[in-house]
Amino acid sequence: MKMNTIVGDLWFDADEKGVTKVSFTLIEESENANQEILNLAKEQFTEYFAEKREAFTVPLSIKTGTAFQQDVWQALINIPYGETRSYKEVAQAIDNPKAVRAIGQANRVNPLPIIVPCHRVIGHNGQLTGYMGNGEEGLAKKRKLLLLEKILSE
Repeated sequence: MKMNTIVGDLWFDADEKGVTKVSFTLIEESENANQEILNLAKEQFTEYFAEKREAFTVPLSIKTGTAFQQDVWQALINIPYGETRSYKEVAQAIDNPKAVRAIGQANRVNPLPIIVPCHRVIGHNGQLTGYMGNGEEGLAKKRKLLLLEKILSE
């Protein structure tokens, strides 16, 4: 399923249990994608971008990632709307304080950006760092998401 947003087009897919993928680039929808879940995801994204939703409740089905990456993604889900954490704070939250760089790599391959809010992770000095491994384009998306959540001001 595709939708247009303030950060550009988003595509998402689902299986019978939940959303499996959110992407800033074209992905093919699975033949057996649960349309009810996809419609719920689209509705919740619409509410999020209209500033009427702070947390996603659509069911998720994460089938990728190492145990470490999944620990990172779970820690990201726990970062509240309108707040940020540094890479170091995320590393500490998963009881792996030396894994700061690995946190960035786990964020880069996050299969559910925005739902699993890797955009809320910033440098320890408050500086914006990469987003989804997409250079300046990724940073622009991250900035828009943080502006939307009133974490940054223009």
